[in-house]
Amino acid sequence: MSIRRFRGGVHPPEFKFSAGRPVEVLPPPGEMVLPLSMHLGAPAKPLVQGGERVLRGQALAEPSGFVSAYIHSPVSGVVRKIEPRDHPLGKPLPSIVIDNDGQDETVAFTPLTDWQTADPAQLLEAVQRAGVVGMGGATFPTHVKLKPPAQFKIDTVIANGVECEPYLTADHRLMLEEPERILTGLRIVLRILGVRKGRIGIERNKPDAIALLRQKTAGADDIEVVDLHVRYPQGAEKQLIFACTGRQVPTGGLPMNVGAVVQNVGTLAAIHDAVVLGQPVMERIVTVTGQAIKEPKNLRVRCGTPIHWLIEAAGGAIEPFAKVISGGPMMGLAQYNLNTPVIKGSSGVLCLPAAMVQAIDLRPCIRCGACIRGCPAGLAPTDLVHQVQANNFPEAESLGVLDCIECGSCAFGCPSGIPLVQWLRLGKAEVMARRKKSQ
Repeated sequence: MSIRRFRGGVHPPEFKFSAGRPVEVLPPPGEMVLPLSMHLGAPAKPLVQGGERVLRGQALAEPSGFVSAYIHSPVSGVVRKIEPRDHPLGKPLPSIVIDNDGQDETVAFTPLTDWQTADPAQLLEAVQRAGVVGMGGATFPTHVKLKPPAQFKIDTVIANGVECEPYLTADHRLMLEEPERILTGLRIVLRILGVRKGRIGIERNKPDAIALLRQKTAGADDIEVVDLHVRYPQGAEKQLIFACTGRQVPTGGLPMNVGAVVQNVGTLAAIHDAVVLGQPVMERIVTVTGQAIKEPKNLRVRCGTPIHWLIEAAGGAIEPFAKVISGGPMMGLAQYNLNTPVIKGSSGVLCLPAAMVQAIDLRPCIRCGACIRGCPAGLAPTDLVHQVQANNFPEAESLGVLDCIECGSCAFGCPSGIPLVQWLRLGKAEVMARRKKSQ
């Protein structure tokens, strides 16, 4: 098939130190912290209270709306309390704190062994009950994506195996070590949506994953592996759809507007577990890496584990941390506390020394156009930022601020060190708040 290049984008150094490191299982600590907001949308509503004993796999909280998700216990133990705890987003949020008893006593899971012939609605319910969300970092509840409004006809499903963020290798290792989980999860999604064929998009810097998945799908007529050009942010939904299909998601639109659904390979593996094993989301693979880490690793980690536990498992620091990021360097969030927990969308813990985070003195914009050339959404970031700084939010909206995907390509190329992404996030939030207020 013809592979297209999306406009814009950048080529940051890859720093994939852990790409050759097989996944290791990290035992859970004594205290587990499960935020009620482990997903986009409304926080989950607790089903347990302090002093109650819980089992591994037990539902701790249920959705409080359609765009919300179940949360399950990753261990057996006793609920100590429900209280605000530090969250990767940077502020304390209500969380269920569990004292792990170390027994891993588990509820009985109910798999759907006949998923190939099961009713799609039954499969969708299994996905929702398992608390599956976007595991690539977005954490959007998966059952919502898999139930598009009736006016949208979905004919394309794309598995996102791009993992274009520097440093991160969790998805790469998943594709190499557990390809069957991904392929079965993709086939379950095809059945739910009534689509005949799916595609797996992988950048060409992962030739081993491309070769393995092509071997696993040789002779199959329902899955195609697509090797993609290496360019950040190739893994962004709209850019991935264009590269694989040539379809352009319209301004203000969603993938479903062009008949497409995109699911991260980690999400597909979780869908496999939800349906084939009857097992909810309780753990994920996390890359622990960075120039300040002694031994970069890929770890299978229970949700609710504090990030300092992961850092210790990777040998700790070889020099002082100047910055610790949850996620990757382009779109991740700097952490102020190493007690923040791993949540469903935590793809990495990135520990950087001072030499890697040297701040550029903020200087005036020189109108070089680097941000415009790098923007994959075709925006003019510096013009948008000027409007946001002037509190001219209607003009920022008309210039397309809501089309910003916050990928960081503009800031990466800015010689003046202007925090473009932060200004654009502020502008988007203000525009959305004004829209909501006017409704």
